[in-house]
Amino acid sequence: MLISIGIEACRQGKTVGFFTAAGLCNQLIEMQEEQQLLKFLKKINKLDLLLIDELGFVELSNQATQLMFQIFSERYEKGSIFLSSNLEFAEWAKVFHDERMTAAIIDRLIHNSKIMLFNGSSHRLLDQQKKTKKAQ
Repeated sequence: MLISIGIEACRQGKTVGFFTAAGLCNQLIEMQEEQQLLKFLKKINKLDLLLIDELGFVELSNQATQLMFQIFSERYEKGSIFLSSNLEFAEWAKVFHDERMTAAIIDRLIHNSKIMLFNGSSHRLLDQQKKTKKAQ
């Protein structure tokens, strides 16, 4: 879903960045260690649309979550973020390790936002089941 949204935004002339949450965190930490964090954050903040996939699938370090907070805070009301997660908001404190920071992140993300919930079976699982039936 996020990739489709990103492709359409590109077709409309928007600048788009796509990351998994873990991949973005890894890059943020690397940039910080190389003293290139401010340059990287400026690049992220220039994007019209930032897509972050798979929040909650991989446990993030405290350092990583603090850097993610910086992105959410700096983009607040300045740039769009589309984020996907398999977790409900109540479970996000497990990802960000700090209830106050988690509440601040959620507050920024949900203000002026559209929340879409998807329920149902995995399309990957359904595709595999169809392939298995055809092979039988």
